[in-house]
Amino acid sequence: MYGGRVRARVCGICVEDNSMLLIKHSGLGEKGILWAPPGGGIDYGSLAQENLVREFEEETGLIVQPEKFLFIYEHRVAPLHAIELFFRVRRIGGDLMNGFDPEVDEKNQIIESVQFVTFKEIKVMDKKILHGIFSLLHPEKVPEAKGYFTNGDHSL
Repeated sequence: MYGGRVRARVCGICVEDNSMLLIKHSGLGEKGILWAPPGGGIDYGSLAQENLVREFEEETGLIVQPEKFLFIYEHRVAPLHAIELFFRVRRIGGDLMNGFDPEVDEKNQIIESVQFVTFKEIKVMDKKILHGIFSLLHPEKVPEAKGYFTNGDHSL
């Protein structure tokens, strides 16, 4: 669905009690499962942080306040190419739930689970089912990371 073009995304790192909020997506990634921080596409004409608040509410039921910009992650694995802006966020309301992806119809939803996962649990998960940032950084370093990170096929 997103192949063959560059996609701008915004993602949020929400940490509570030594755990990070992650979404388990079905049908994505090398093994058909992908655990990743909440986030999604940036809509034309709206600020990245506004999109982040919207994505969190849609996907997790939580209302968040972006606190600070962290890092850029560039994902390049053919046919996908995404530029992701990561922000640290704080929960200010809402109730945690399995949300929805509005870009996918109701019968084909890809969000399987939304939960806080401990750093220890993330550390022992198969890297092939985790967002690429966890292949580059220890899970406990992600919430304070700064800079530019990339992975993937540089021959695109």
